[in-house]
Amino acid sequence: MTTSERMKMAAGEWYICSDDELEDLRVAARDAVFEHNSLPPRQRGNIAPALRALLGGAGERARIEAPFHCAYGFNLFLGDGVFLNAGCTILDTAPVHIGKGTLLGPNVQIYCAEHHREASGRLAGLEIAKAVTIGDNAWIGGSAVILAGVSIGEGAIVGAGAVVTRDVAANTTVVGNPARMVTRR
Repeated sequence: MTTSERMKMAAGEWYICSDDELEDLRVAARDAVFEHNSLPPRQRGNIAPALRALLGGAGERARIEAPFHCAYGFNLFLGDGVFLNAGCTILDTAPVHIGKGTLLGPNVQIYCAEHHREASGRLAGLEIAKAVTIGDNAWIGGSAVILAGVSIGEGAIVGAGAVVTRDVAANTTVVGNPARMVTRR
């Protein structure tokens, strides 16, 4: 049985990111994102229709400000009342779950993909996808970067500009690059 690159990506295995099927899925996402970013705000609503249809799930009152970018969309799950401010980029090669009431500041970036550490692997186009989970009522400050495989607990705060390379406990504040805990509530 042949395993497709999409199936490898979904299984958390190394896959070739330049695969034609994956490119077709990215084109569909870019079309939906284009509509979202191009519609006048009153027509777009909280999430433009094509983008909402593409998402893995979006709770009531979830809102994505324009501009926005995602890689696939179908791996993105937004809880009720989630707010993504302008300029957010989510490379959702693996599932990204953002809990209810969570706020993402402007230009937050979430990267689920990691390229191969060996040059030969990068030349072959190898990536691996790792899920990102953000709990309920978290606050991610502007321009923060969340790397592949990270979980951020309920009520956590990630300071503006932080680079989150490892899990963040619930009700903890982290800042810096790499992000480090400064308070626990």
